[in-house]
Amino acid sequence: MADSIASFRGAALRVFDLGIGQMLWSRRTLFMALVAGGPVLIAVLLRVLAALPVFDGGVGRIDGRPVSLDGPDIFGLMIWTFYLRFTVPVLGVFYGTALIADEVEDRTITYLFTRPVARGAVLAGKYLAYLVCTAVVVLPSVMLVYFLVVPLLGGSIGRNFPVLLLDLGLIGTGLAVYGAVFALVGAWFRRPLLTGIVFVFGWEPIVVVLPGYMKYLSVAYYLQGLAPHAMPQGDALSVIQAALTSVQTPLGTGGNLGALAIIGAAALAAAIRVVGRREYVLGQ
Repeated sequence: MADSIASFRGAALRVFDLGIGQMLWSRRTLFMALVAGGPVLIAVLLRVLAALPVFDGGVGRIDGRPVSLDGPDIFGLMIWTFYLRFTVPVLGVFYGTALIADEVEDRTITYLFTRPVARGAVLAGKYLAYLVCTAVVVLPSVMLVYFLVVPLLGGSIGRNFPVLLLDLGLIGTGLAVYGAVFALVGAWFRRPLLTGIVFVFGWEPIVVVLPGYMKYLSVAYYLQGLAPHAMPQGDALSVIQAALTSVQTPLGTGGNLGALAIIGAAALAAAIRVVGRREYVLGQ
């Protein structure tokens, strides 16, 4: 058993070494850089606007009370809207579904499977490459947004640094879980990209706000349960955050993390099993 695990691990690392270069120089990485760069451009624009004398941080009134956002509030809002609700699931779809589907489409799957390595190790290695590739692009984007936005309107970089660490961990968790889920979709379905898009933009936005138990079949539900812990709390965000996080999970931090870990591990294990057993027909 130990020899088998060591052999699987070694094969996965060899595939990872091959796959990381291919991913970093692929067209998908250009798309990922554009997606991750959008919030940075918005942060630069906010920094420019904050330097104007007419900008005082006011965003209007709610129930007759003036409401304003400072830098940490804006950063938390950007993390939720731009990263957790868009960037993370979109990159999970476009990368995760392609781990095996691209090899089938490019007719290189046979070459990989004729190597003296376990089929599942091929997927595991490419999944590790996906994690590194997305982390290298997305996490620095988050840090740039943090240092651009948090100092606005008197915000403190040092005092809010733990918030950044929580958000980085949350985004990394989301990338890992979504990647595993869509790796399974890519290994199983004939049109995985379409299936993934329907899941992210159709299924998840609907089920997380419906009563009942359907929401437990959504990754976004558990990430949403963790997001309020990473987002700044305060009167300025009370109404906005309530609108964005309309469904609160009763599981707590540990329960949500445990659910995400189970989903990610089960999806990756299932994907490895599917790849190991399925016969892929080129041109199908």
